[in-house]
Amino acid sequence: IDTVVVAFPDQQGRLVGKRVMGRFFLDAVAGGSIEACNYLLAVDVDMTPLPGYRAFNWEQGYGDLSAVPDLTTLRLVPWLERTALVLCDVVDEGDRSPVEVSPRRILQRQEQRAADLGYTVKIGAELEFFLFKESYAEAASKRYYDLTPHSDVIEDYHVLQTTRDEYLIREIRNGLQGAGVPVEFSKGEAGRGQHEINLVYADACEMADRNTVYKNAAKEIADQHGRSITFMAKYDIDEVGSSCHIHSSLWDADGGTSLMWDDAGAHHMSDVFRWWLGGLVKCSRELSLLFAPTVNSYKRFQPDSWAPTAVAWGLDNRTCGLRLVGHGQGYRVESRIPGADVNSYLAFAGVIAAGLHGIENRIDPGDPFVGNAYTDPDVEHIPSTLVEAIDLFRRSDVAKSAFGDDVHHHILNTAEQEWATFNRAVTDWELRRNFEQF
Repeated sequence: IDTVVVAFPDQQGRLVGKRVMGRFFLDAVAGGSIEACNYLLAVDVDMTPLPGYRAFNWEQGYGDLSAVPDLTTLRLVPWLERTALVLCDVVDEGDRSPVEVSPRRILQRQEQRAADLGYTVKIGAELEFFLFKESYAEAASKRYYDLTPHSDVIEDYHVLQTTRDEYLIREIRNGLQGAGVPVEFSKGEAGRGQHEINLVYADACEMADRNTVYKNAAKEIADQHGRSITFMAKYDIDEVGSSCHIHSSLWDADGGTSLMWDDAGAHHMSDVFRWWLGGLVKCSRELSLLFAPTVNSYKRFQPDSWAPTAVAWGLDNRTCGLRLVGHGQGYRVESRIPGADVNSYLAFAGVIAAGLHGIENRIDPGDPFVGNAYTDPDVEHIPSTLVEAIDLFRRSDVAKSAFGDDVHHHILNTAEQEWATFNRAVTDWELRRNFEQF
């Protein structure tokens, strides 16, 4: 190893950091930190510093923060020559106190809330993407329009087509496995060129780390092959969206025994499972910013699209936003609401915050929904726009209580600035519709 990528997740869940020479890493960084500009936690996807943040802004001069390596995350990067990767916790450069608005810290705080109640939270996530024959440079030159999906057919569970994709998907699977990110399987998904790679479930922060490495790895490996990948929630309105279904379950303090199954309980749910589910039913709407963080996220929630529109729960019912699956030690609830564009740390934190609210208030989820939740007029619906989600999050006492005022403000400002930036853009749709007709 001659190079160590020392990185932490930013507001979008991307890895940002530095490449450190191996010897200097051992001599100075492994037991210390790297420094970086704190604007990294206050920018949009274009790296534009955004107004409105309390924690970091021009008035404060955008000073430094410190990224302290978490050596339990140190791993080889098989797809990069002689390279390792370590993830960091972000602290104040002066007093070394945690930066509370950093995504990894936000999730760790929710994990600690669960631990204080005697629970370990286990998470599994199904993260989907679309694969294209163009390179990233070629896609950019085409303004990301009229790209060529890697498959001409819908390849859901399709072995012949996924064999054609295997030169790349196999490299991603094996690369992740070699990087200490255990993989269960890959499969074709319900779109042309769409794939899903499932990782072995883990404690919440470990799973978020794995998801983040997976996203970065998939893009880097695709780029090496002259291909491009997108984790957009909805890259084309005529295609299905890409999801990040989140499976959650509560275990005992040691993480050895699941607390979800009860032979005698209704639908085999323990009391703690019912309350956890009750919290997800009650809070998923008001915490939807954490599951659908961009303007594009809300294009995914279309009827009959495999993405849910209803905040209802059902027994193995894919039309519902929340689905109970598994049995025994594998019994769990799947939230089908999050898209692939989520920041995994924030999305998992949202699931935990909702579930713990249910436990603390013993919220009963009611009876399971039976039927087609897309068409039932009486079910509550996921917000249809970012504007609606912003308003719900702004007024959410659950979000303020779970995350604290500073984190609540930071997440809210990120979404408000996303909406403001979108409103300053003229889209291709507007030009096609209005240029000649008005």
